[in-house]
Amino acid sequence: MSTSELTLLDLAADARGANRQRSKLERWLMIAIAAMIAALALSFIVPRLTDAAAGGQTAGDNGQADLAQMGPIDAISVDDKAQIMVEGADAQAGNAAIPFLTSPLDQVQAFGLQAAKAETYATALQCLTQAVYYEAAVEPLQGRRAVAQVVLNRVRHPAYPKSVCGVVYQGSQRRTGCQFSFTCDGALLRAPAAGPWREAREVARAALAGYVEPSVGTATFYHADYVLPSWAYKLGKITQIGRHLFYRFNGSWGNAATFNGRYAGIEAIPALDLAALRERALEDGMQLEEAAPAFVPGLTVTPDVTDRHAEADVGGRIDMTKTWRPSIPDPVSGNSHLKQVVATTQTPQSSSNVALRSEGGQVAEPAPAGGTAQ
Repeated sequence: MSTSELTLLDLAADARGANRQRSKLERWLMIAIAAMIAALALSFIVPRLTDAAAGGQTAGDNGQADLAQMGPIDAISVDDKAQIMVEGADAQAGNAAIPFLTSPLDQVQAFGLQAAKAETYATALQCLTQAVYYEAAVEPLQGRRAVAQVVLNRVRHPAYPKSVCGVVYQGSQRRTGCQFSFTCDGALLRAPAAGPWREAREVARAALAGYVEPSVGTATFYHADYVLPSWAYKLGKITQIGRHLFYRFNGSWGNAATFNGRYAGIEAIPALDLAALRERALEDGMQLEEAAPAFVPGLTVTPDVTDRHAEADVGGRIDMTKTWRPSIPDPVSGNSHLKQVVATTQTPQSSSNVALRSEGGQVAEPAPAGGTAQ
């Protein structure tokens, strides 16, 4: 075999080797691409499977199924006794049996309201202070902050009103079943204690200035541990702070990306039916301060044995049920009458009785009768 033939054989062998090497590289490249696609798919699916396992949902569920079972969102309330399964020690045991979520908590953005109009900010601060005070005045500081965070989380969530007062007073027109119990159970008829109210106001002020309570994440629900509502099994249980248990929606409705609602910029406290609130409070056994008795014309001050006056003495306690009535003269007629009295009583004075003034403005004593001034 000639040298040229050997050279051609070698070139052909080299070409076949290069083709085999290229095919191997292409196979490895395809395997790497497939692995990357699989990794991306797993990174998308696994968190949702984890949430589903923790929250009792199936893969692919976005939370709507559980919401449909729960009914209208604005009807979910611990104030509605029909939704409370058990109370007391049995409720505490039932709550303890519900597992906490194990997946990482999403965190919401800060809610800043200081740039709002003065009256808008003041009203929002009042509503949020009320929620913190009446719902959590005896809770630890973290628990009070968590209640404020739930209110602001709802303002951001598409299922709730877009103002602080709108969230706090949602359902307050109902006799029972309001979102925050104090707005319909008569608690507002009690005057707040100065110290706890001041502390609640500082918590609300910090929340409106942008403070975020990280321990509750995207929580939109809470209830005391001595009651067990039926909806506790349908939500994601986040944590317990003091006596309050905090929950979030399962699925996408509990993700931070959902909390993007735009603040309405208008705050208003609705008019409340105070008579209805008082009636319900008394039915529930709430102790209220006695209302001041209506004014009854007559003896307005209780007589006392130490009073030193006649029964109708104007200088003492006056019994308006008697026939005597106080009479106040007309200022104009009284003034003219005074002038007349003064005019008729004035008499000419002799020169000896006229006071003489010295240059220094001092009044000189009148000279004795028959004498002369010194």
